[in-house]
Amino acid sequence: MIRFRLPELIADKAFKERRVVPLAEVAQATGVHRATLSKIANQPGANIGTDVIDKLCRYFGCQPGDLLTYVEEDHSI
Repeated sequence: MIRFRLPELIADKAFKERRVVPLAEVAQATGVHRATLSKIANQPGANIGTDVIDKLCRYFGCQPGDLLTYVEEDHSI
């Protein structure tokens, strides 16, 4: 399963800039709808297109690997 690290990137940006970075600000700066950002942040395995990944990487100045990680799923449950 793909896990998005959006909350961590927002927290890192807020810490570096010593201010609160609301999701609405990220939405406005990237052109990604706030509902989509909320889905990325809160729904494990959200299906997001590469255009959104591109916009978020541009905003945070990061690589896709900084934005998302692969997490092995436990299929024994």
